[in-house]
Amino acid sequence: MTEVAEALPVDLTERAAKRILEVLRKEPEGSMLRVAVNGGGCSGFQYAFDVTQERQADDLVIEREGAVVLVDTVSLDFLRGSRIDFVNDLIGQSFKIENPNATASCGCGTSFAV
Repeated sequence: MTEVAEALPVDLTERAAKRILEVLRKEPEGSMLRVAVNGGGCSGFQYAFDVTQERQADDLVIEREGAVVLVDTVSLDFLRGSRIDFVNDLIGQSFKIENPNATASCGCGTSFAV
């Protein structure tokens, strides 16, 4: 019987992983990117991206291409099924979260409603 790897509840694209590695190269050894959802923003909730060296026991740990992303359990409820990507378009470079749980979002894509 072959075991099938369970898909992570949040996907990290290869582009995002490469950009995270670029950012973390300038940080102290062992740094990771924390992605969280906080109250606020023009749509009710907003995404937060912070560099940290502290991993909590109940964090979701996403690793790809050597990049490590942490998501706390409260934020995971809002981010489940999401994809974290990095885009370079006409308005600039940024991390973009494609969130199937969001019912509305602001024009800049940093806040959303559920």
